[in-house]
Amino acid sequence: MKNSHLNGDEVHENGGCDGDDVVLGVDGGTTSTVCVCVPLLPLISNQNLPNPLPILARAVAGSSNHNSVGESASKETLEKVMSEALSKSGSNWSAVRAVCLGVSGVNHPTDQERILHWLREIFPSHVKLYVHNDALAALASGTMGKLHGCVLIAGTGSISYGFSKDGREARAAGAGPVLGDWGSGYGIAAQALTAVVRAHDGRGPQTALTDRILKALSLSSPDELIGWTYADPSWARIAALVPDVVSCAESGDQIAHKILVDAVQELALSVKAVVQRLSLCGAGRACCWGSFAGLEFLDERIRKAPQ
Repeated sequence: MKNSHLNGDEVHENGGCDGDDVVLGVDGGTTSTVCVCVPLLPLISNQNLPNPLPILARAVAGSSNHNSVGESASKETLEKVMSEALSKSGSNWSAVRAVCLGVSGVNHPTDQERILHWLREIFPSHVKLYVHNDALAALASGTMGKLHGCVLIAGTGSISYGFSKDGREARAAGAGPVLGDWGSGYGIAAQALTAVVRAHDGRGPQTALTDRILKALSLSSPDELIGWTYADPSWARIAALVPDVVSCAESGDQIAHKILVDAVQELALSVKAVVQRLSLCGAGRACCWGSFAGLEFLDERIRKAPQ
């Protein structure tokens, strides 16, 4: 039912409501989705924004990338995380004045239109709705809203996204694992799994990845990897093996090391492609490592990679 969440909450003709007005901001990724509820602030410049921004509540849920988990599961996650943030803040749906979604998997205007249509079934017409790829939100966050520069997201998926001063935009990668996001967490883990299978059947060299991954998954033989992989091929589940790949590389395993070096080169190429297309040499760069955060082996090499 349209606006079904507004039962019992009075909405005035001018868009006002009983209680304090709030804004919802959602960062939707392939691994997790975060929603923050903040009070509606007066229109002031970035320089005069409160520091830190007042956050009334924060909620976390699973993946909301519709390409990974499907449209129904994506909607369910987004609605759940917004509802939880509102509940924690002591607010309600009728207090919402704006919603901004930065969601991975929003790659085309049709993706935006589909999500906007669904949101409009929840929120009345006076609520401002914004839907973008999560890379745009990351860039805006890293530049305090000044959309100029390039952002690299390296997590379960990967994408480079940039804006020039004159408003042109460009992106590289971010097309999902089937189309070759080999710098992503999924790409790294998938290649590690492939290396284990190749070593097992004699097509490739032996690697420490075999014992490490089998132990992590509580499996006894590489033959069991086939069943494990296809039982639930969700991107985040596969990408969760990245720390094991990093551990093997740090211990001197050459196969794991090459997988990571190749991934870093892919990430560097995606940044270089955006920078060159927009002539951003010398411009600011915002970096958001996603689920790679804290993996010093990768972080250090990404920063040092030639671009």
